[in-house]
Amino acid sequence: MPTNRSHRILGITAVKKSIAPLATTIALAAGLGIAAPASAAPAEPQAPAAHAEAPHAIENYPLSIDSGSWDAGHIQGIAIDEKNGYVYHSFTDMLVKTDLEGNVVGTVEGFTGHLGDLDFNTKDGRVYGSLEYKAEKSFYIAIFDVDQITEVGMDAEDSGIVTAIYLEEVVEDYTADMNGDGRFDGNTGNTADHRYGSSGIDGVSFGPEFGKKNGKQQLMVAYGVYRNNARSDNDHQVLLQYDISGWKKYERPLTQADPHTSGPADEDAKYFIHTGNTHYGVQNLSYDDDSNLWYMGVYRGSKPEYPNRTLYVVDGTAAPQEQIIEGQSTKETGLVVPLLQQGLHHEPTGIYGWEFKSDVGIEPIGDGYFYVARDFDDHSSGHKQEAATLVLYRWTGEGASGFEKVVR
Repeated sequence: MPTNRSHRILGITAVKKSIAPLATTIALAAGLGIAAPASAAPAEPQAPAAHAEAPHAIENYPLSIDSGSWDAGHIQGIAIDEKNGYVYHSFTDMLVKTDLEGNVVGTVEGFTGHLGDLDFNTKDGRVYGSLEYKAEKSFYIAIFDVDQITEVGMDAEDSGIVTAIYLEEVVEDYTADMNGDGRFDGNTGNTADHRYGSSGIDGVSFGPEFGKKNGKQQLMVAYGVYRNNARSDNDHQVLLQYDISGWKKYERPLTQADPHTSGPADEDAKYFIHTGNTHYGVQNLSYDDDSNLWYMGVYRGSKPEYPNRTLYVVDGTAAPQEQIIEGQSTKETGLVVPLLQQGLHHEPTGIYGWEFKSDVGIEPIGDGYFYVARDFDDHSSGHKQEAATLVLYRWTGEGASGFEKVVR
């Protein structure tokens, strides 16, 4: 339960956006106290632009949102319902729902698996998250009927709030017997097993398929990848694409003691992005439809031959190419998606990236603005609790981080 840092349960503050004409952007930004662009006429970008035009002023978004302090695992991801003004925070084994002021509306508790990254589906008004049960070799997309989250302590199984869809492709790669000894080595990275070094799933986000700027909304699910510097087949981020328009037939209530296997037999596409090995793959995945960019927040890798950045960005308008997947034990081809050719360039590998912590929550809210989670330990209750604050940033694509903190 929350300490005194967690907030009163209140009604919801609706979100309002104000989009100003480009000619008055700087004046409005100054009036609101939001950091304005350096000049009224942005420089011509050398790569796919972070913005088609200068960022607009926005109203009624606080500089920070408190996620509360909880007897749970650390924060894993966030999702925002911009229309109704709700924020959803995954704390590994519980979901916390707040308003934009950080007032707690309700929680869903009792997950025995690992609840990871989240995203809000504007099409059906529900929150989707990655959910792992590695000991049971079961991996799901958990779907939350968030309108039902109205009080603290609602149960993940008995409340009827959560349904789950089984991902067969993830299970097959996670359990793959890569060394042919006929034995599954379990939840460990110190093995030749697990295809592509897969440790399950974490990052999730909605957006169009790669190469289609205005394409139909798809669900992208990113693999976790074990850190193992002795392998060469684990240097790609792996993303699965799903068209969820027919998923209703697969939805089943969450049954943690007896995991079900209802879900699509195959993904609609599988993509590979060469970044070098990162510790547990893509922790947070986020698509920004203003810039058509995909953001991948990762735990830093440790292979000395790679740049080992903490943020990688993909140009969503770049079409994937069928190529050989480097590093595999046998010749294998797949759809390879290039990184955005911008940011910090590592010449030996050609990899671009940024130094920006975005591994426990990053969510766009429009016009180039993002909330980014900052996690910390809170001891104010007399014992350690997991806590987080969501901080407002603006994407610039410049410098080592690519982001600037919004100040007023």
